[in-house]
Amino acid sequence: MSNELVRREIQEAVMAGERALTSLRLAKEKLDSARNWGIIDLFGGGFITDVIKHSKLGDASSYVENAKRDLLIFQTELRDVQGIRDIKIEVGGFLSFADFFFDGLVADYLVQSKISEARQQVDDAIYRVEGLLKQLKNANGYD
Repeated sequence: MSNELVRREIQEAVMAGERALTSLRLAKEKLDSARNWGIIDLFGGGFITDVIKHSKLGDASSYVENAKRDLLIFQTELRDVQGIRDIKIEVGGFLSFADFFFDGLVADYLVQSKISEARQQVDDAIYRVEGLLKQLKNANGYD
């Protein structure tokens, strides 16, 4: 594989990783907001607070789905550059909470627990993607 082709493949992977990172950060922002509204709801926030919290959870769900899609694209792009280093990401278990997170939650406490769990998984995903992007950028001579 020529050096130019290698550089192009790395650049494509970096762009895909940056999109995934943006999606993850947006999901985290919405989860943070939902958590804050959930805390208010736990202390008797009432109907309006509950509506706002669930709206934020709906937004978070959309961003998580976008992040999962972007992570799959990132994974595909990483396969093209594996010859340089053993750089890979496993999306299978990554953000798996999105499949069950928004279904059948009854008690506000359980919602808060699930929000905290989701936030931790998003934080972990951000950390992993940032690490992979750093490796890719170093391999491609970025600063």
